[in-house]
Amino acid sequence: MTIVAAAEVVADFNSHSDMEVLEVQWGIVGRCNGSSKPARISSLARIAIDDGLDVMTEQGRLPLGRALVEVAIKAPPQTRGGTSWTKLIAGLRFDGFELVAKEKEDSSGLGWGHQRATIFELIRMLPDDVPELDFRDAESEVIRLLDRHGFVVSQGHLQQAMAAFSRGDWSASNGELRKLYEGYLNEIAERLGCDPTETSKNKRAFLGQLNPPFLLSDYNEWDKNESKPQYVQGLMNRFHPHGGHPGLSEEEDATFRLQISLVTARLFLRRFDQRAIT
Repeated sequence: MTIVAAAEVVADFNSHSDMEVLEVQWGIVGRCNGSSKPARISSLARIAIDDGLDVMTEQGRLPLGRALVEVAIKAPPQTRGGTSWTKLIAGLRFDGFELVAKEKEDSSGLGWGHQRATIFELIRMLPDDVPELDFRDAESEVIRLLDRHGFVVSQGHLQQAMAAFSRGDWSASNGELRKLYEGYLNEIAERLGCDPTETSKNKRAFLGQLNPPFLLSDYNEWDKNESKPQYVQGLMNRFHPHGGHPGLSEEEDATFRLQISLVTARLFLRRFDQRAIT
């Protein structure tokens, strides 16, 4: 999604001739179908995704996908805010990157007096060398485990959440993530013997009271004493806030929910998978 969106943004503010110059610089001239903008975008994104090329840029040699992103984030103000830009920002956030706006002196020499321009810098939100923080991998494993155990409804909620997130519909994404979280815990409880007619809260209690327990009180995941800290219920509460909060954007909140949803789902689905195997 990120690379395709980057190619679309680049095409939004560059002519065919401009894009051909980029292709010459990157050593891929003649490999992109230039009959139309959509065809050119498709070819450029496919090469970046499939071929793993390193190309020459102002920052030195970079993977072609990263080079596309670096060009895309230089989009002029009139390009930002469109559908492709929204998809690019969503994709970068899911990949663990953030765009930070900075003011700099305009050295173009145009205009009177000192001009300032806004530029964007790409920074990594999380360390790239910490295991289990690759959300693309998390998404793939969660989908695989949901599919393996036939959790069809939960898989549908994840797909809807990802689709909503990719188009910048934060509220819809949040709603589907709540359903995902509640859904797979309910399905795990039922697979492990809980009465399907029980409430979601009782199903989570069932998972904590199993012998051996599925939700671990030693890790503060669940406790029969509701006054004690409990991760599972705490996260459920976090998914049901009341209103917005000053200083926190919908985009930031939606990104956090998506990331914590994936790593939590991976933890519990792996645990269920191991129990099912044994």
